[in-house]
Amino acid sequence: MGRTILEREDELAALGSAARDAGDGAGSVILVSGEAGIGKSSLVEAIRTVLPAEGRLLVGYCDDLATPRVLGPLRDLIGSVGTALTRALERGDRGEVLEALRDELGWANHPTVLAVEDVHWADEATFDVLRYLVRRAAQLPLVLVLTYRDDELRTDHPLRQLLGLASRAGRVRRLRLARLTVAAVRRLSAAADVDADEVFAVTSGNPYFVTEVLAAGDATAVPLTIADAVHARVAQLDPATLEVLERLAVVPSAVQRWLIDELVPAGPAALAPAEQRGLLAVTPSRVSFRHELTRRAVADSMPAARRMAANRSVLAALLARPGIEVSRIVHHAAEAGDTAVILQYGPIAAREASAAGAHREAAAHLRLVLDQHPILEPRAEAELWEGYAIECYTVDAPAADTLAAQRRAVELRRGDDPRACGASLRWLSRICWWAGDPEGADAAADEAIAVLTAAGDVDLLAMALSGKAQLHALAGRSTEAIGVAEQAIALGKDTPGTLSHALNNLAMAFSVTGDPRSRSTMEESLRTALDADEPEHACRAYVNLILHDLEALRLDDARRRLPEGIEFAERSDFVMFSRYLQVALGTLHFAAADWDQVVPAAAYALDSSPPVRCAALTVIGRAQLRRGEHGAVDTLREAWRTAVPLGECQWMGPAAVGLAEAAMLDGDAGAAVAELTEAYELARRFGTAAVRAELAYWLTRAGRPVGGDGLDQLLADGDGRIHPYALLARGRWREAAETWRAAGCRYEHAAALAESPEPADQLAALALLDGLGAEPLARLVRARLKSLGVARIPRGPAPATRISPAGLTERQGEVVQLLAQGMTNAEIAGHLVLSVRTVDSHVAAALEKLGARTRKEAVARARDLGILDLR
Repeated sequence: MGRTILEREDELAALGSAARDAGDGAGSVILVSGEAGIGKSSLVEAIRTVLPAEGRLLVGYCDDLATPRVLGPLRDLIGSVGTALTRALERGDRGEVLEALRDELGWANHPTVLAVEDVHWADEATFDVLRYLVRRAAQLPLVLVLTYRDDELRTDHPLRQLLGLASRAGRVRRLRLARLTVAAVRRLSAAADVDADEVFAVTSGNPYFVTEVLAAGDATAVPLTIADAVHARVAQLDPATLEVLERLAVVPSAVQRWLIDELVPAGPAALAPAEQRGLLAVTPSRVSFRHELTRRAVADSMPAARRMAANRSVLAALLARPGIEVSRIVHHAAEAGDTAVILQYGPIAAREASAAGAHREAAAHLRLVLDQHPILEPRAEAELWEGYAIECYTVDAPAADTLAAQRRAVELRRGDDPRACGASLRWLSRICWWAGDPEGADAAADEAIAVLTAAGDVDLLAMALSGKAQLHALAGRSTEAIGVAEQAIALGKDTPGTLSHALNNLAMAFSVTGDPRSRSTMEESLRTALDADEPEHACRAYVNLILHDLEALRLDDARRRLPEGIEFAERSDFVMFSRYLQVALGTLHFAAADWDQVVPAAAYALDSSPPVRCAALTVIGRAQLRRGEHGAVDTLREAWRTAVPLGECQWMGPAAVGLAEAAMLDGDAGAAVAELTEAYELARRFGTAAVRAELAYWLTRAGRPVGGDGLDQLLADGDGRIHPYALLARGRWREAAETWRAAGCRYEHAAALAESPEPADQLAALALLDGLGAEPLARLVRARLKSLGVARIPRGPAPATRISPAGLTERQGEVVQLLAQGMTNAEIAGHLVLSVRTVDSHVAAALEKLGARTRKEAVARARDLGILDLR
């Protein structure tokens, strides 16, 4: 162990200190990151050496399975934890697991270090549990250690959301493991007859490679790839040992003793040659490869026929053992090509995953089953397709595949039980809308109502009617929405899910008509869903309630409710709603002129379905526009192109406004009049007061003022408040400015002041705009002041976005400079005297602007652009 933890004294000391603090009730989260082979697992194992006597170490492992085990790393704890948690894990009930886990880890004065290895391979249910623990670690005698490979994370990887949450936790520390230095390699090489400097040169200090070179005893003779290094050792094994090694290599986890007994008839002694050559680690309870890279190298080198045969051996052993994890059976069945086992156990694994909230894994299992092209009765096949479609909708998978799956389910159900067919049509309607096909959504909703009316199923009919009311409400057809929603409420009043759904639709319709009952009805919808444990309906209620508050300029109310909504959507694994809530968070930052925060929040939704993607494009484009960033207009034009086929005011209105603002800032306010006119004509009939007011204002700026009754109806919403854009359209700029100031909308406050004919007001607006970094509008205000003959006009700050080819702000440029020095976000925060959360946002924004997926790519891109030479 001395070798593997060399140069890890500081990290171990930090872990030991955290464990002692946890014993005093001050828990923490430790994030251990680094490339493959850097020594993360060795550090975790070494924690035992620094634990206080009353402490314990629990370790769970995430495996590189085709579809991750549901709650896999927590199930590894069975045998080391109490009866309540063991029972909960065996049942797979996530709520029960969370409750039992808190009790298990709450043992006062007895700190627990819970390490979860390779979190980048975790399932959604595990991520949910980890989010729960991250939020509560500081109040428990717990050190939560998460290890992961930070150089392999996609921008949309679910681990990024967990890391963002951890960054906001009260006590979090990041340990990014570095490669060994030359001095460390020399110490390691002291007992070997090799040139230490040459060892460092060929390994670059990666501990795994260093170990391989030293084991071979010749730096010049050892190949420089992991696979070749492993093969050099494997080649020394006799055929019998090689066969055993290959059989173990197809198991992507440590192999438990019972499975060893099944796979190695000759007993553990047969593993001795592989252990002696540093390929395996053997303990009384389990056998594992010295490193996951070693296992993968052996497995990948096996001929396909032998790999399938080895998987068949493992599969037979798993099937013969009662109570085995179904996801492991499905994995090895897929690897072995055993269609019958996949068809039998795949749906079971999907149900288990869905029940635990691991909807991605549920969709993957169902997709695997469907890929076997099973010959089934229509009803059974329809259940598979519909289950797959609903899981894909839940996790916001590509819309085209999801829609095709639900259409197939409906086809199979035609001529079958009309109730099942009607329910499938209702789902088809929802998925059509989500996929950007409003006409298909209306047609399916109408057919669902007709089929279920004939079938006489009141409960299903109530939900179908509510689905139709939802389409009316989304399109702003308030009169129709109210009538159909009230029908749904009358029929479904005793079914909480239906009642919540219908109340939500009624509330949306009220918001269009200006009925003051809108907000209270939305709150009732949310309470009903939460009380009935209806996560989909609760997520939707959170979205609409928060958007309602944002539109009404109740930023503080939205700010209080957003964390609760986002946490709920993430915990429920409703990715589409989670993304939509992130857009709402970006919209809040946009409204408050916290523009650095907009892209980190809303960019998560750019891979979403057309409606949510449209909202993300719009808020990102408008934030970029106000800062004068390159590409803002292109982003807004894409938002408009996405909005038009959706045909709804909620998408077309904001996109048209963004284009109008861009035209004004470019000196040609009339350039977007066509888009404004199209959006306003829709909003005049189907839009809320806020959307109508903003469009009317920008039409006025474009030289097409809205007059007469058309303007009068904009002046007040259902609560009697006059929207500030309606005030501006009337020329009442001072009242508008004060309304926005009180609401916390700093940019709009400044923009309204800038419409004053008085130079003093315009100078005040200019100071605000300069403080916000709103260079485009500030430039126009300076020109206006100059035309008025004002002698002393402040020059303002030199915009960093003009200096940086990538459009980085000055602060983002500083952050990139420090990234180039290898600093972690926590180190950057300390250097710049910022919070880690703020640095996380700056890093995310810089990566987005540089078109980079990783920090390393961002630094390389910045260097190519010459940004690193500017400071």
